[in-house]
Amino acid sequence: GINAEYGVACCYAHMLYTDALPWTVFSIIRLTENETTSSSRVFIKILLQEIASQMGEKKMKTRFSDETMQVCFEGLFPRDDPRNTRFSINYFTAIGLGYLTEDLREWLKTAPVPVPTLEGLGSGSSSSSDSDDSSSSDSSDSSSDSSSDDGEKESKEKPAKKKEERIATPPPPPEDTRGRRPPD
Repeated sequence: GINAEYGVACCYAHMLYTDALPWTVFSIIRLTENETTSSSRVFIKILLQEIASQMGEKKMKTRFSDETMQVCFEGLFPRDDPRNTRFSINYFTAIGLGYLTEDLREWLKTAPVPVPTLEGLGSGSSSSSDSDDSSSSDSSDSSSDSSSDDGEKESKEKPAKKKEERIATPPPPPEDTRGRRPPD
């Protein structure tokens, strides 16, 4: 249950704080909406909040800013896709550790812009040259089976747009719903 998860996270936090466990273990974590579950996000939240409570904000920020450790923290602060970057920023802000994302916020302001997915999805094929992905898929759609691909393309675009809109807000903390019925 949640108590066991809490205890394990606190144990790991203590081992990290005391350097009994190397901080390179963070290289295993990839904090994105698609690559984590609500349970793993809760574990990471408890782990990081516990480390922060033991280290304090200044030491925590210094440790996470250490240039020699950046390769280990790439998964926590992804810069591969602005959607993943925003998810990470929102996550850390929601758990009270937004100060760890200051560099990530600055990077996002100057990041390469493969973001036109919202605009591209909303305006259809009129913005086919906005991103590499949409131009390559548009050209292949027009050259083969355009009648069946167009219907599939529209159905694929709508869920992607909803997913991107959902990323803008951090995930709510999971509730313990065991033994309760969902509301009617």
